[in-house]
Amino acid sequence: MYQLEEKIYFYALIIIPIMILLFLILQIWKRKTQQKFGDKRLLKKLSPANSTFKSILKLIVISLAFASLAIALVNPKIGTKLETVKREGVDIVFAVDVSKSMLAEDIAPNRLEKSKRLVSEIVNELGSDRIGIIAYAGQAFPQLPITTDYAAAKMFLQSMNTDMLSSQGTAIDDAINLAKTYYNDEEQTNRVLFIVSDGEDHSQGSIDAVEDALQEGIRIFTIGVGTEKGSPIPIKVNNIVDSYKKDSNGQVVITKLNEQVLKDIADEGEGAYISGKNTEEVVEFVRETLAQMDKKEFEAKQFADYKDQFQWFIAAAILFLFLDVFLLERKTAWLQKLNLFNENKGDE
Repeated sequence: MYQLEEKIYFYALIIIPIMILLFLILQIWKRKTQQKFGDKRLLKKLSPANSTFKSILKLIVISLAFASLAIALVNPKIGTKLETVKREGVDIVFAVDVSKSMLAEDIAPNRLEKSKRLVSEIVNELGSDRIGIIAYAGQAFPQLPITTDYAAAKMFLQSMNTDMLSSQGTAIDDAINLAKTYYNDEEQTNRVLFIVSDGEDHSQGSIDAVEDALQEGIRIFTIGVGTEKGSPIPIKVNNIVDSYKKDSNGQVVITKLNEQVLKDIADEGEGAYISGKNTEEVVEFVRETLAQMDKKEFEAKQFADYKDQFQWFIAAAILFLFLDVFLLERKTAWLQKLNLFNENKGDE
């Protein structure tokens, strides 16, 4: 198992294609200039030691040096052993609404991105709880099973979008029923489901699904994302708003936050409803709620003793820079004497 500590430094690799582009421009300019100056064969006799291959080789060496330095700044780490640790926590499942209405921009940048940020910030505050993620629209889809791998959870979370489910609509009951299959530990007394949605519910059996979940010990909390004023649903082409979603009568659809539906679900599920407008308030609410719950002890396997590997890439960068210093752009004398490719035969 490995970790990349500072991924932002991968952007430093953009220097390499820039150097290659500048090198190609320089070579084209030199060739055109030489053609104006004199005949190609005459120039070759005037500068017999000039080597295009050596220039390319120096560029490759410098590029490898920059690549090694960039990777060293990223600081890759390798987990050297897998160990089992005892942890205490609550099983938490996040059901995130990915229906088209979540593209509404009444909350910046839009409802879905706000939802993903809320869940991500909550995950950042968790200590040893197990988490799972469900995406739902017209149907529910298991995005991530119960796990203690928070990094994987956030990775799957960021990949969620409104195109991942072909069936549109908002079926909260499907999400609740799917969540029931996530809690695989019968001894876990505290099971929590957070539904993150704008409250639009096109299903008919949400309350029945809540009652069934409650019988299995699942408390349901809801987080509302959106505004009561509402907003149209943009249709974008290349990230630019091209039009807005319309109904069968050609009228622009205005989607609004339906807090009442979410409050009813939370009340029936012995949980609570909270507005998702303020991220800090949501995170604090979740932290306090989980702190009041009994924790279940369980075993979890995780990689430990991560060791830095940046030193190897720094050593490689120094080696490449050292080679560049002693790598001249002219032809090497002893290679010329070998005349491996019979280059001097035509000059006699």
